[in-house]
Amino acid sequence: MSRPWRTHTSDQPGGQGMTLLPPGQRKVDGFPRFGGPFKPPAVPASPALEITGAVREPVTVAVSELSTLPRMQRMSDFHCVAGWSATGLRWEGVGFTAFYGSIIEPQLSPTTPVTHVVFCGLDGYRAIVHIDDALQKDVLLADRLDNAPLSLAHGAPLRLVSPQQYGYLNAKHLRAIEIHTSAPPAPRGFVLLRQHPRARVWQEERNGVLPAAVVRPIYRSLTRPFIWLSARGNWN
Repeated sequence: MSRPWRTHTSDQPGGQGMTLLPPGQRKVDGFPRFGGPFKPPAVPASPALEITGAVREPVTVAVSELSTLPRMQRMSDFHCVAGWSATGLRWEGVGFTAFYGSIIEPQLSPTTPVTHVVFCGLDGYRAIVHIDDALQKDVLLADRLDNAPLSLAHGAPLRLVSPQQYGYLNAKHLRAIEIHTSAPPAPRGFVLLRQHPRARVWQEERNGVLPAAVVRPIYRSLTRPFIWLSARGNWN
């Protein structure tokens, strides 16, 4: 049986055929891995997503079951907060709006005021995403990239793709999705690396404390060493 597909063009404003990057971004060749940890997480033989939080009861969805939902193929760019952009990436997977409507909403009370969704990875990473950003039409739960299964380096078995937000909210190796009725505590950490709560690329929301003009040159200076460190380990 053929799968239902919906195909979209690039999310860049300005129409088809234009390479328009968000403020402060520079195009790079390829799609480098960027971020920690430097050792790949252990991926279960039968990976699944756990839906927890403000739901009537927790739900476990096998990643293999996502094939029963409408599939989406989308050309989107990836914008790293460090200032580089990988353009023309072809992602495939399930639109998060479809997943939310089919799997999550039936487990919500009609009066539940959902405000945030937390995407949790096998590597321990947590991406706190405002519900308005999570439900944008271009957000995917992706399992394929450029006509091939998603690699471990880029988030296998499943990752979030939110093209309008910086890469640090595009959580990889997904294992759970938490539903929240208020903003969860954000990671604190060093001020220079403080996450912005929305991280929207076209508003250049790079840092939760410091203005973009301050952090932009610092982030760029750290790009090459971070890419080198991020590539270490067995990510094949």
